[in-house]
Amino acid sequence: MDTEDTHVQIAKLRAQVEALMNDRVTPAVADVAGRAESAVHAATDTVREQAELVTSKVREQPLLAVLIAAGVGYLLGRATR
Repeated sequence: MDTEDTHVQIAKLRAQVEALMNDRVTPAVADVAGRAESAVHAATDTVREQAELVTSKVREQPLLAVLIAAGVGYLLGRATR
């Protein structure tokens, strides 16, 4: 096998790898990225909804919210001693 044959084989292999990347790997990566983006948006929406729910509960019952926060603070203080 001479140098020219080796270069031809390398060029063929390179073309096959590029075709594989374009046909299989790139679409798979794009699909995973799309799914991850959808999951992030869903999580963001859920967190936003929960924050709004907590905010409305605190506005409805501010004294209870203060008592709960004080209790949690006390328990965390005791736990970290």
